[in-house]
Amino acid sequence: MRKKLVSLLSIGALSVGVLGACSNDEGTSGSTSGSKDDVLKVWSFTDELKEPIKTYEERNGVKVELTIVPIADYPTKLKPALESGVGAPDVFTGEIAFLKQWVDAGYWENLSDEPYNVNEIADDYIPYVFDLGKDSEGNVRALSWQTTPGGVYYKRSLAKEVLGTDDPTEIGNMMSSMDGVFEVAEKMKEKGYKMFPDEGAIRWFSQGANPEAWVNENNELVLTEDKINYMDYAKELRDKQYTALAPEWSPSWFEGMSKPIKVKEGGTETETQVFSYVLPTWGLHSVLKDSAKDTAGDWAVTNGPSPYFWGGTWLGVYEGSKNKEAAYDFVKLMTQDEEFLTDWAEETGDVLAFKPVTDKIKDDFSDEFLGGQNNYEFFLGQADEITPGIVTKYDQQLDTLYGASVLQYVEGKKTKEEAIAEFKKQAKNAYPDIQVD
Repeated sequence: MRKKLVSLLSIGALSVGVLGACSNDEGTSGSTSGSKDDVLKVWSFTDELKEPIKTYEERNGVKVELTIVPIADYPTKLKPALESGVGAPDVFTGEIAFLKQWVDAGYWENLSDEPYNVNEIADDYIPYVFDLGKDSEGNVRALSWQTTPGGVYYKRSLAKEVLGTDDPTEIGNMMSSMDGVFEVAEKMKEKGYKMFPDEGAIRWFSQGANPEAWVNENNELVLTEDKINYMDYAKELRDKQYTALAPEWSPSWFEGMSKPIKVKEGGTETETQVFSYVLPTWGLHSVLKDSAKDTAGDWAVTNGPSPYFWGGTWLGVYEGSKNKEAAYDFVKLMTQDEEFLTDWAEETGDVLAFKPVTDKIKDDFSDEFLGGQNNYEFFLGQADEITPGIVTKYDQQLDTLYGASVLQYVEGKKTKEEAIAEFKKQAKNAYPDIQVD
């Protein structure tokens, strides 16, 4: 994603689960000229569609009116338009935080039906990405052009000094388990470095090798052993001083990407470097390349203990649109057009979900910022390991509530048992329909 990270700043650093990124635009674009029938209306919370729209207009001779709404206001401004049909768009995007609610609300056209028949091309997509666009009955309502798996970005120079190698495969083997992560963290500490900026970095690995949704098919809250273990791992990171105490999205968090930062522990202030950051595909282009320009070439990306994904943008056709054919043509451009998507991937580095394109281009990617590494191939491999079906409409709120409880435990304000009990109480208050033991 080519985006600034606005909505994420409000998410607790220790929240667990799948979060979305947000737009760097804070207004609405000007509309194009043309009569009502000649204009295709598109709404989004991201500016990513600007270039694709130019291509679409050139190819189809259709004018497009793009409305960009800041992510914080997007759901509340879009929902009334979708429900009333007044001023509603023909195409609109959705991000992971509210995707599942929207696919079940019927706002998007059923793309599994005629004349779309998208089920026929299901095998052309990364499985978890295709699955996320389905409603509760298995009908596809939205598609995405991208996949957003994550990894561990680390500094090659520190890896060579402390671990004797900067090879992504070797480093990944060292960190393929949580025990391995802590072994590397101890070695970093011995040399005066910090493994992560903060304890929340490992939240993405709390799903473990066998991830489960927060709420199961019986509407029961599921607090897995891996998620409970995350509490202890986070506290161990804090207690053993393996992190730089730099909360996610804070100034020190960004600063640690490019230079030593000051850390105050036990009344003593020291200066240290941060070895690694846990970020998804878009973290490379929207975070690291912006904040760590001076360290370009000194980075690589590898796996952690388990695969994960973070964010993503889906789009579909408004069910009440009077321009459904043109609207779906735009969706197809963004999600199925091989010529366009090939150019898009090469221009932006966005990791695509459409396999007919990725199969052709994945072997030729390299990124100078990552020392020439083929991160595209790496991320596609991670994407194939992500389990479909683990995202629910409850995730954003439950992630935040659990993160707050974990932080209480990490900071010693609550025992582990008290923190878990508080989380369950808050979950029940937020969602009375969920069964909580």
